[in-house]
Amino acid sequence: MAADMTGGGGLAAASDPDGLDGVRMTWNNWPRSKIEASKCVIPIAASISPIRSHPDVPTLPYAPLRCKPPCSAILNPFCRVDFIAKIWICPLCYSRNQFPHHYDGISDVNVPGELYPQYTTVEYAPPVLPHQQHAGSSLPPPPVFLFVLDTCVIEEEMGFLKSAMRRAIGLLPDNALVGLISFGTQAYVHELGFSELSKLYVFRGDKEISKEQILDQLGLSSSGIRGGAGSAIAGSQGVPTAFNKSIGMNVNRFLLPASECEYTLNTLLDELQPDQWPVQPGNRASRCTGVALNVAAGLLGACLPGTGARIVALLGGPCTEGPGMILSKDLSEPVRSHKDLDKDAAQYFHKAVRFYENIAKHLVSQGHVLDIFASALDQVGVAEMKVIVERTGGLVVLAESFGHLVFKNSFKKIFESGEQSLGLSFNGTLDINCSKDIKIQGIIGPCTSLEKKGAQVADTVIGQGNTTSWKMCGLDKSTCLTVFFDISPSDGSSPAGPGNSQLYIQFLTSFQNPEGQMRLRVTTITRRWIDGSVSSEDLAAGFDQETAAVVLARYTSLKMETEEEFDATRWLDRSLIRLCAKFGDYRKDDPASFTLNPNFSIFPQFMFNLRRSQFVQVFNNSPDETAYFRMLLNRESVTNSVVMFQPSLLAYSFNSPPTPALLDVASISADRILLLDAYFSVVIFHGLTIAQWRNGGYHKQPEHVAFAQLLQAPKDDSLMIAEDRFPFPRLVNCDQYDSQARFLLARLNPSATYNSANESPGSDVIFTDDVSLQVFFEHLQKLAVQS
Repeated sequence: MAADMTGGGGLAAASDPDGLDGVRMTWNNWPRSKIEASKCVIPIAASISPIRSHPDVPTLPYAPLRCKPPCSAILNPFCRVDFIAKIWICPLCYSRNQFPHHYDGISDVNVPGELYPQYTTVEYAPPVLPHQQHAGSSLPPPPVFLFVLDTCVIEEEMGFLKSAMRRAIGLLPDNALVGLISFGTQAYVHELGFSELSKLYVFRGDKEISKEQILDQLGLSSSGIRGGAGSAIAGSQGVPTAFNKSIGMNVNRFLLPASECEYTLNTLLDELQPDQWPVQPGNRASRCTGVALNVAAGLLGACLPGTGARIVALLGGPCTEGPGMILSKDLSEPVRSHKDLDKDAAQYFHKAVRFYENIAKHLVSQGHVLDIFASALDQVGVAEMKVIVERTGGLVVLAESFGHLVFKNSFKKIFESGEQSLGLSFNGTLDINCSKDIKIQGIIGPCTSLEKKGAQVADTVIGQGNTTSWKMCGLDKSTCLTVFFDISPSDGSSPAGPGNSQLYIQFLTSFQNPEGQMRLRVTTITRRWIDGSVSSEDLAAGFDQETAAVVLARYTSLKMETEEEFDATRWLDRSLIRLCAKFGDYRKDDPASFTLNPNFSIFPQFMFNLRRSQFVQVFNNSPDETAYFRMLLNRESVTNSVVMFQPSLLAYSFNSPPTPALLDVASISADRILLLDAYFSVVIFHGLTIAQWRNGGYHKQPEHVAFAQLLQAPKDDSLMIAEDRFPFPRLVNCDQYDSQARFLLARLNPSATYNSANESPGSDVIFTDDVSLQVFFEHLQKLAVQS
């Protein structure tokens, strides 16, 4: 078996492997029975990007036509249409539906947009009807940002935090509503509506408070509001009157349009000091993160239930006070590690997770999002808060300091508009309709099950299951979800009868776009049924090895979190051996005869890199880092996710343009520069000779322009990669044999180690006892062909 070892990206034939639909499947040809599906080893799953921007997706300015309940699928190019009788037949349930009167002009030469064969994905933007325009409600609701700032930080960090906040407030649209909560030993809600005098509402940080108590203390309980509903933010620039009325009185004390409170906010930031409560020697600062987030959720729930709002939490350390605490104040007590979690020795962990699960429920029911920006050298509790971020579809960034580029550039990107922005959308729901005999097991990714039962819900659950409908409080154009399917023919025969060789799945995503307008994105896809017992070649022809590797990575991460004593490496190895035994071509007990179909050729290499990656080998990372890596793996596109465990490597040298290099220690050479893109970090690695010339200042001499250009090229390329990515990656600049070189060496195949012969001059060795890819392949071949 040949080992193709170039790095991750660029393996798909097409330049845009996700296509118009933003859907990629592990198997594009489906086995007809449950037994055949289990023999395929890799689960039948789809990676979908519900609102990925694509220039060819048409926007239709009218409401969609739905099939009769319980199906409720939407008219699409796969429907059979009788133009004479004005009837369409749904491909999912075979119901006959009459076209309404306004479709009377339809004919085979005059069809609506959703029936064009190339428009398998369309977006509906129904016009606002006259009765909906009453009292200005046609104006969309403004976006809402409630900032929660940690003040238990040193003076320098406080300065970085303030300048990032000022930049963010300057980038916000004028009509965006803004609020501010700061916290340390106690949580403080800042009143912005009264700029003459700064006014604070203080909450104790050491005990849990109910939503009712929060509203009482802020004067927002129902008795307090009933007095004067309607006077809310009437007259506030950019905020429609009807929207004001729904908010009720008093809200404009805490949430004001950015244009009106920019001065007040900047003044508050000037006055903001690091937490003044004394810290005893040998103790950590007292930080009540849990109470602050609880108060933020309560405030938004009272003011703006059901509108797109984000809580943006900027955290500088661990919660040591009150609900949600992850460790005590005593500095002699270390922060929980993976070993503590495995042995169930992290005494605060489960209680904190339950507390944050409770907040997650409130936020999901309100339609609100939590974003976490954790900037600390220590852990802050991202592992415990993961449940809120994932279920609300929030963003998460982990950096070492508020002054670090990773934080500054990522934070800025949330508020930017234009091509490079994230395209933040709100209040999404995803519904999935399938052909008969296909059931849905669940979704891994940033969403919450809405527990909508039906005939298409599978018995087994993976991730967020038991439903055909999911809530996504926050989503953006790069949000990606993994849907797991189950095949269960209702009568034990082959699905949909032998005559019908196509299956259909429809994804319906309704959401509020960045401008506040409601949209419905409809994607309808079709795939082929294959009789796997007759021909495994047809199954193999539809295998997508990139998607399969990513789905397996996500599934493994989920199992590691939810199943005790789960041995990930062993499970991945056994899955790979079974897959190669089924789809490989070989003579029994003859490893030398083993070959793999081209559709599977890179898959063993993906598995080799996945089992060495940070998703499986967690001993080197903190629980916070592992939670962070997994959250991003579960929400990024297939192409980006592959790069997370199998980085791409480019080589720069004098005698050739930048070329893809093998992800192998043999690629290191004294006279070339390597650029490694590992998604979370981008590494520029200078060979020994290049580094010596640079240190000698040759690139500054006019006769060595070519050398200056060679040094500059990987810098430009690394910035191009970083600009396009969220979170902004860590940029590492290093030389051969220096300490930072570990960022590159850890990701390379150890084909030359300290105990193997290494002939090529200028290349390197890796000090490891790990097996190399070649040895891994040899073992795989031997085990796959065993009788």
